[in-house]
Amino acid sequence: MKVCALVIGHKKSSPGAVNESSGKSEFEFNDDLAREIEEKVNGVYVQRVYRRTYSALPNDINELEPDFIVSLHCNAFNKSASGTEVLYYHRSEAGKKIAKILQEKLVSALRLKDRGIKPKTSEDRGGFLLKNTVSPCVISEPFFIDNDQDFDIVSAKLPQLVDAYAQAIEEISFLLDEN
Repeated sequence: MKVCALVIGHKKSSPGAVNESSGKSEFEFNDDLAREIEEKVNGVYVQRVYRRTYSALPNDINELEPDFIVSLHCNAFNKSASGTEVLYYHRSEAGKKIAKILQEKLVSALRLKDRGIKPKTSEDRGGFLLKNTVSPCVISEPFFIDNDQDFDIVSAKLPQLVDAYAQAIEEISFLLDEN
């Protein structure tokens, strides 16, 4: 059985971006989301991973020896930016394939602007994690948490979002079995 490390972006003491209207932080949103995804996935062992420190995170994940990694995040910018994107390490062909699968599922579920998959270098935001994990890794940014319209859409489509992640994780596992 394949193992997916499902990383909850940020941590309780450093919760990331916040939706001001609801008061919900990126960490709170993704912690709840990860639990639901874990219950929904079939045929893949999902291991939730919490961050101790950012610098220790890649090694903490590598010690688990997962087959692939999905890091849950939410974008934030100017309260009006919108859309879905998935980040991958620019030198990882497997990461690119995984990013495409996840992006397709997230866009289909949420129907927000398709911002595409984005290659990242070690110098880019998120690049440290993407570069320093042994297994293919992607960072999902399904919506802008600081945008009330995005937040409301995702809140209304939460079951579809959970299904999208679960289906992507199962499809990625199948893809890795073929290779």
